[in-house]
Amino acid sequence: MEYKIGDIIEGRVTGIQPYGAFISLDDQTQGLVHISEVQSGYTKNIHSFLEIGQTVKVQVIDIDEYTKKISLSLRTLAERAAEAPYHRKRYFTNRNKNIGFRSLEKNMPEWTDGAIDFLLKERVEN
Repeated sequence: MEYKIGDIIEGRVTGIQPYGAFISLDDQTQGLVHISEVQSGYTKNIHSFLEIGQTVKVQVIDIDEYTKKISLSLRTLAERAAEAPYHRKRYFTNRNKNIGFRSLEKNMPEWTDGAIDFLLKERVEN
């Protein structure tokens, strides 16, 4: 069977190594789920997620043009399936260093005065 990047396929785990799991996609084709593609974040032990003989749904994320090796991912499907993923709130400012909007507010009068002076100077010269 011919596979393309983005395909979602059901396969069977045929081998597990510390770096990833081998997945049989059909009778002649096998791919690898690298340990970094098992889940989002750090995976300490791949055996806590997969076992030999287990049927899993995987997504093709890369196919090496020359060796025809197929890279697979469980993580991309899990991220897509998450209904309301947790997102850490990110701030434009750094509250610990007291920078951000407060420093803008503090410097704004100086900047506007400088801009007005520049424009008046340009107007007088022209």
